[in-house]
Amino acid sequence: MNISVVGTGYVGLVTGVSLSEIGHTVTCIDIDETKVEKMSQGKSPIYEPGLDELMKKNIQEGRLYFTTDHKTGFEKADVIYIAVGTPENAEGAADLSYVMKAAEDIAAHIRKDAIVVTKSTVPVGTNEKIKQTIMLNLVNDVHVDIVSNPEFLKEGSAIYDSFNGDRIVVGADNEKAANVIEEINKPFGVSVYKTDIRSAEMIKYASNAFLATKISFINEIANICELVDANVDQVAEGVGMDQRIGDKFLKAGIGYGGSCFPKDTKALIKIAGNVNYDFELLKGVVHVNKKQQALLIDKLYDRFPSIKGKRVAVLGLAFKPNTDDMREAASLIVTEKLIEQGAEVIGYDPIATNNAKRLLSSKMTYADSVEDAIKHSDVALILTEWDEIKNIDLHAFQTMKTPIVLDGRNCFDLETMKANGIEYHSVGRPSVYQNEDVLIHTE
Repeated sequence: MNISVVGTGYVGLVTGVSLSEIGHTVTCIDIDETKVEKMSQGKSPIYEPGLDELMKKNIQEGRLYFTTDHKTGFEKADVIYIAVGTPENAEGAADLSYVMKAAEDIAAHIRKDAIVVTKSTVPVGTNEKIKQTIMLNLVNDVHVDIVSNPEFLKEGSAIYDSFNGDRIVVGADNEKAANVIEEINKPFGVSVYKTDIRSAEMIKYASNAFLATKISFINEIANICELVDANVDQVAEGVGMDQRIGDKFLKAGIGYGGSCFPKDTKALIKIAGNVNYDFELLKGVVHVNKKQQALLIDKLYDRFPSIKGKRVAVLGLAFKPNTDDMREAASLIVTEKLIEQGAEVIGYDPIATNNAKRLLSSKMTYADSVEDAIKHSDVALILTEWDEIKNIDLHAFQTMKTPIVLDGRNCFDLETMKANGIEYHSVGRPSVYQNEDVLIHTE
């Protein structure tokens, strides 16, 4: 089929490229001329493993195109995907201005019957507003059906997820339109779950809210584990063996970040509030996560009476591994607090450094490797569990003034750290001390 995708952010670009890979002819539309020119050369504006290679392949094979012109982009489209951003507004709700602008552009430029598919994460009832906007602004006499098709991609593994997902949700009030979208997605080999439009919209928010809840829950358990001398790794493993619960998203740490969980949890709280329902549980999830992101700062203050003048290595700046996304990353909070307290902060991230430089304090300095970052540092803070960090030769920590590591992602085994002479503080697990006087002092 001929498919157009409006928006080439994370969701739009991955969606367009993946659809072209399974044989469709896809035109991606974006108003940023520089970005379009770059993508037309097979260069992705975002870091996502495997994306550049698929872009180049499908451009060369004549299935993937990029343009800034809506008329050109919609000219042959049988199906149009809306995949623009829905950022959080000042009230915590989803900002739908980009979605509605896309609907107006569709109405102004389509010349044939089409199915409009909403990939963007939108509040319940938005697809009905999209249809109303299109119908009110249609220039030509064409028929338009609306389908909700939320995405469930994980940054860092989005290409893999496209071809190995758990389900594809198709929400439609028109069975024929739903069948068309099912047929489009058939080559992915992923099961399709059909529902009504409003339920499809809610499935996306409910899924993210539940995963965020599991993260905040295990982090609260981790905090209790530290107080009662239990080990959260063993607790999580034992809990996760229960098939009713499962072991996914039970990894203790310093909370979630990124473009989805923070925004979508707040949006769902707002959706509930709009119908006079107080979503107390989800409010607690958001509160716990905000507190958890600053956990290493609290641990640092427990260990050092003052960090003024201390050299602090911050390892990992992106919100998670295998992405350059800095949205809601713990590093935003942690580095700001460190610099406020007079620390000398040196950061390292294998991919996200350029984005970090635009967002973090100008007082930050950056290293070219983990080893360079920790050398001569007083303490190292691990914020992102990159493989490069997890696989470091532990002897490198001996180049620090004193090998002290505060790990927000539980990257290392406790006994291994003890055997390598490293003072090690993680989340929800006993601390490892090399100097018993320190243990007595901190208690």
